[in-house]
Amino acid sequence: MADFSNIDAERLQQMQGAGDIALIDVRNDQEVARGVIPGARHIPLQELTGRFGEIPRDRPVVFYCQSGARSAQASYFLASQGWGEVSNLAGGIAAWAGRGLPVGNLA
Repeated sequence: MADFSNIDAERLQQMQGAGDIALIDVRNDQEVARGVIPGARHIPLQELTGRFGEIPRDRPVVFYCQSGARSAQASYFLASQGWGEVSNLAGGIAAWAGRGLPVGNLA
């Protein structure tokens, strides 16, 4: 069974401060153009099955989308492929921004 955890915006902020994580935004291009969580890499959900090999295995992986539904699908998929520490940002970028945390542009 694929195992991943749901984390909140505060936990993601702690993880970012504590070390190296792979933060993956699975929203579409139009959503990403409105802003991303700093440090995120964009891999749209519809491309994940062909690109999951680009995601590092040697650090925690956190997925997010707008509200947490698509990123939960991504988290389940990656965990089912054997990745170790996989998390979903519950509430997505909406929860992140709603806490007043920074949103920027994709680098």
